[in-house]
This record gives sequence, structure tokens and C-alpha cells, in this order.
Amino acid sequence: MDISPSVVRPGRSRAPLARVVLALVLASTGCAARRAEPPRPDAAAPPALWETQRQIGEYIDSGRYEADVARVVDEAQHWLETRAPQVPRPAIVLDIDETSLSNWRAYRLDGWARIVDGDCELTHGPCGIRAWQALHLATAIAPTRRLVARAHELGVAVFFITGRPSDLRDATERNLRDQGFTWDGVVLAPKGTTFASAADFKAPERKRLVERGYTVLLSMGDQQSDLDGGSAERTFKLPNPVYFLP
Repeated sequence: MDISPSVVRPGRSRAPLARVVLALVLASTGCAARRAEPPRPDAAAPPALWETQRQIGEYIDSGRYEADVARVVDEAQHWLETRAPQVPRPAIVLDIDETSLSNWRAYRLDGWARIVDGDCELTHGPCGIRAWQALHLATAIAPTRRLVARAHELGVAVFFITGRPSDLRDATERNLRDQGFTWDGVVLAPKGTTFASAADFKAPERKRLVERGYTVLLSMGDQQSDLDGGSAERTFKLPNPVYFLP
């Protein structure tokens, strides 16, 4: 169609012509108006708090959490048994909370939230995690306890490195002992210190073990920051559906 002004007869409005020109220009530049698209039905919305709490409880209570933990620890034990006879002064490094001892009783009281400070009311909550740890009531994570026992059988040193503050040493060691753990060393964070990441504290502690002549066969924890920073031949990450620590 010829849309030049010469075909517009006198007395006729040029408005329709202008609209045609504008439409063609917009189309050629990709700027033509488009109908707003409705939200995609498959776009995931964040779950409600109560639904998240329900899912966490179901995962832990169903046995799937324990099965996932056992699978990771079995892999760690296979590596331990393979590697221990091959190196001098073998050692393993373990985190404590949600790696060796379970605090799910306290977290359940808090609706699966992480409340660090405050008293721990064991009947209905709330339960501050530091007060809970001082009660030395956490229960052993059974596959990790078996791993520790196997390490001792093979002559492998066992070290716990935890972000718990040092004023909880007595309660922590009592809890570990009551739950059947033995060890060659327990390292806690100096009281009053803070770190941007747990790796900033734990990685240098593993390095010190290497400098003392140990071969750290594996490091195992429930947070990636438990494992980052090197000084271990292999790392093993346990599931934690409740909280994340940098």
C-alpha cells in the first residue's frame, strides 16, 4: 500500500494515515504495544511458614533424614577404611552440632527456628540453643558415633572442631562422653570471638593439625562452611534441613 501524502485527497483527515505510519514504525522497531502477560502458573511462590515447618518435621520424622545422614557417613567410613592404612598419623575432623550430636529436640520447641540466646524451657519452649547446649542433653547421631568407633579401631585420631564457645567446654565434653564418643582433641571457638564464616575459624584449626604431622583423611560437617578452606583430603557434607550458617 502506498502511504505517501500524495494519495490523500483534499478535505480528508490525515489521522488514519498517521496511525498507520505509527503502527508500522513501532512494529519495525520492536516497540509495538503488547498485551501484559499474566503470571506464569508454574512460577514458584515461597511456601508459607507453617508449610515449611510441616515439611521439616515430616522429613525428620519420616526417617528420610536419618537415611540421608547414614548414606553420607557410610561413604566417609569407606574412605576412612581405604585410606587409613596408607598414610602416616591419620586423623579425621568432625563438627559437633547436627554432625555428631543432634539438637532437634530444642529446635522443635522453637518451631524449627534458630534461637541462639535466652533460657531453654524444655516443656513448651522457647529454647535458646546455648542454654540447651549447657544442659548436655543432645543425642548422638548414631552413624557418626559408629564412624568414630571405627576410626579408633584403625588407629585414626579423632578431633572435634566446633563453633560452640569455649565456656561450654565442660558441658560439651560431658555430652559427647555420655553419648559414647571418645576423641583425641576438642577445639571450641574462643569466647567472645566472631567470624564472618565458620571456615575462618575451622580451616586454620585443621591446618594446625596438618602442621603437627597429622594426615587429615576427612572433614565432615552439616554446613559447607564446616568444610571449606582445605587441609583435608576429602570432605563429607551432611544434610541440615533447619538452618544455614555462613
